[in-house]
Parts: sequence; structure tokens; C-alpha cells
Amino acid sequence: MAEPIALLLVPRRVEGFILHDQGQDLLRSPGVVAVEAPRVPHGAMGRLPGPVATGVATLAARRLRVPGHPVVAMIFHPFQLPFADALLRRWPSCELWYGLFDRTPAAPDAGLRTRRRLARLHDTAARRASFVFAVSPALVDLEREAGREAALVPSAADSFPAPDPAATVVAVSMGNLGRRTDWRLLRELGHRMPELTLLLIGQVAEDECEADADYRACRELPGLVWLGRRTDEEAARLIALADVGIAPFIRDEFNAAGLPNRILKTARLGLRTVTWDFPGLKVWSHAVLACPDTDAWIEALRSRRGARSQSDGELREWALSQTARHQNAQLWEQLRALGVAEPA
Repeated sequence: MAEPIALLLVPRRVEGFILHDQGQDLLRSPGVVAVEAPRVPHGAMGRLPGPVATGVATLAARRLRVPGHPVVAMIFHPFQLPFADALLRRWPSCELWYGLFDRTPAAPDAGLRTRRRLARLHDTAARRASFVFAVSPALVDLEREAGREAALVPSAADSFPAPDPAATVVAVSMGNLGRRTDWRLLRELGHRMPELTLLLIGQVAEDECEADADYRACRELPGLVWLGRRTDEEAARLIALADVGIAPFIRDEFNAAGLPNRILKTARLGLRTVTWDFPGLKVWSHAVLACPDTDAWIEALRSRRGARSQSDGELREWALSQTARHQNAQLWEQLRALGVAEPA
């Protein structure tokens, strides 16, 4: 006998699913199968006249091959209803579940005619569904006002990076980025300091550094944030978000004799600047942390950690606890009741 499975109908592709993290949690089970949009997309199918939409959806449902017996089909947009209806006709014992992540019938990018169609499809899907779940109390209340029940299942954000703000060092560099930039230094800092976030304010001179292997490696480092050219007003506000400035000039005779004005600009925001120990910087020694080697750079950067405002630790702990597994608890309870396998 075929194993019971749940069909997770994503509006387009799995990668672009707005509830991606909860979808990935469900898909950890061999009993949950992702079904991407058919050849005729849901948006196009949902706009077709009723009989035409039924015919197109029926053909798409016949083409679908799944590794088990569907006991539930989950949809997340009213335009998915024609395809879901066709799946339920193919497998009459299959339930319909409807997940709401926004008030789609009121979408601001839809015309009046489309809104009316969405409203009709939404009403039909919500009435037919055995289980309706929504991400916000407001959506739950709207269903209750319409005489229907909906479970509150907030969204999750497991895959979004969450570096610890209390451990993070935020540095900022201001000025053009090109042949004078010590890309090897930045590459090493990025690798040796996973806690480093470096805001790079300035235009990149691609013609000067595109052949540099260290520069290309820097482009792949997640801790380097490329902000491009900014006005002085914008740059000042970005600098104010950091713990420390850096002046990452390559060590040569030209740079050793200079006095980068960005050190003074950064000091105007109350930040010191980490630099190589160039003799030209002695006049502003109180505003710089001069370093003889890369180890000293790392020590200097870490010494400035937390110079910006501290984050709310309790709020962070709460946010990290709102995992897809936690948010999907009601869905797993319902799926277990239908015999769908739960991941170990």
C-alpha cells in the first residue's frame, strides 16, 4: 500500500517560497513532497475562465507523479485553487489545507478585476479547506469574521544569518577602493575574524583590481558589505553605526608618507581608525591604532568591539527560538494524525 504523503504546493519555485524556512522544515520528512508550479503558472491559470482553468488544471494534475498516496495538498495563494481542485479530483480522499501569509485579495499591485477574482477564490479555498492557518492574528480574525476558523502559525526565519551582535566587530572603511587597497590584508581579516562586519563605503575601481586574486576572494567574503559611493551625509551616518574605522592602504613608500583625511572624518564621529604603522600618521597618533602586522590588526579591531550601542540580548534569544520547527508545531500535529511520516 502506498505511503501517505503531503503535497506542498509552492506558488512558483521552492527557492522563492515566501515561507521557505517552514517549507524546508516540512520537507525534511520523506512524507512531504514539494510541488512547484505547473507549465501554466498558477497566476495564469487562476485568471482563466472557469471551464478553461479546470481543463488546464486537470491536465497538469494528470502529469504529476508522486511517491505515495496524497492525503493533503497545501496551498498558499488563491490562484493555486484550480490546480489543487484538480489534484483533489484525482485523489478524492486528499484534504485541502490553506496557508495565509498576507491578505492577498487586497494586494496593492492588483487591479480591481483581479482583486475581485482573488476574493472569490480565497473565499472558496477557505471554505473548502479542512485546515486553514495564518501568519498573523489579524488574518485569523478576518477568517473568524467570515465565519471560518484559522490557526495561528507565525512565520520563521531559520535560514537568515544571525551573527551575535555582542560578539560582532563592525568596522568601516571610507574612500575609493582600488590599487591602493591592501586586498590581501582584508582577505586575511575576513578569514581570521568571522565576527567581523566591514562596511566598505566607496567606489570600486574594477579596472585596477579585477585581476587581483585577493580582491576576487574578498568579493566572496560574507563579512564585507559593499556600499558603493555615498554622499558625505550618508557616509557620516554609516560611520556612526560602526565600532571603529580602518584605513586599509597597501604598505609602500607612497602610502607611508601620507595623512589620509578619512582618519579625521572618522574621528569626528568619535571613532578611532586602525592602520598600518605608517610614519606619516604620527601627527594624529591619538586617533589611530597603528599596527605592525596582521595579528596586531586583529587585536586592535577586537579591542573596539562594542563601542557602538549594545543589542537587546533577551529579544535576540526570543527571535532565535522562533524556529520553523517551533512555528510548524500545529502543522506537524495535523500531519501526524493523517499518518504522514515525521522526520527523526
